[in-house]
Amino acid sequence: MAILISVLALLATFYQLHLQRVHNEKSLKPLGQIELPDHNKQLAVHIRNNGLGPLLIDRLTFVQHGQSYTAIDDCLALEPRSYMRVTIDDTVKRVILPHAYLVVFETRFDEHEREADINCVRKQLASITLTVEGRDMYDNHIVLTRNFNWFSRYLTE
Repeated sequence: MAILISVLALLATFYQLHLQRVHNEKSLKPLGQIELPDHNKQLAVHIRNNGLGPLLIDRLTFVQHGQSYTAIDDCLALEPRSYMRVTIDDTVKRVILPHAYLVVFETRFDEHEREADINCVRKQLASITLTVEGRDMYDNHIVLTRNFNWFSRYLTE
C-alpha cells in the first residue's frame, strides 16, 4: 500500500510540473501588433509587443503590387535620408521587449512642408502590406500581417 501511495504521489508531482510548465509558457507569451501612427506631421510603422514575454523577429516581408521585398526601401520612392527604417535578415535579428516597440519606418515633416508632400508619402505607404514572422522564447511561431490602407484615409484621389 505504501508503494502505491508513493507512486501516486510521484505521478501527481510530474503532473503538477507539467501544469507549471504550461502556465509559464502561456504567461510569457508576446502579443504583437502592427501600429500605423499618422499624426502631428509624423508617419510611422511600428511593431508593438503588448504581451509579457519578448517577441523575437525573424523576418519582415513587404508586399507591394504583388511583389515581395525584405526592405521597405524597395517599396518607396523617397530620399533614404528623409526617413528612419530597420532591416531584418538572416544575420540581423531583433527582439522586442514587453511593452516596447520596434520602428520599422518613421518620418517627420517640418512645419513648413506642404500637405501634398505628406499625402505623397501616405499614397506610397497605402499600397504596402507588411508580414512579420517571429517567435516567442519557447520557439512558438508567430505571424502578424497588416496592410497599410490606413494611410489612404485622407487621400481624395
